[in-house]
Amino acid sequence: MSVQVVFLKSAELDLKELRGYMVKNVGKDAWKASYAKIKDTVNTIGAFPLGGNIPEELERLNLTQYRQVVSGMNRIIYEARQEIIYIHIVCDARKDMKSLLTRRLLRIAT
Repeated sequence: MSVQVVFLKSAELDLKELRGYMVKNVGKDAWKASYAKIKDTVNTIGAFPLGGNIPEELERLNLTQYRQVVSGMNRIIYEARQEIIYIHIVCDARKDMKSLLTRRLLRIAT
């Protein structure tokens, strides 16, 4: 069963930031390879929405509707709701998720 996948504005901004960082620091070819992996992973999420794990940081907050998958060196946080998957975050897997979520909340609050 394949479902619709929607990138939220926050995830689109994440992709733009990731692209800028990678092109500047590791090159355009590395970005293209990473982006291709991300697209493949998103297609897999669409086919198997409940295949990801619940992120530990969000499970502690009892936010179990969110899931994550790792795509190369990137982490994709998404929410599965009936026939739609919402991609919330695309970030480097080495980033501190607690700090990222705090910055994201502060960005929304301002």
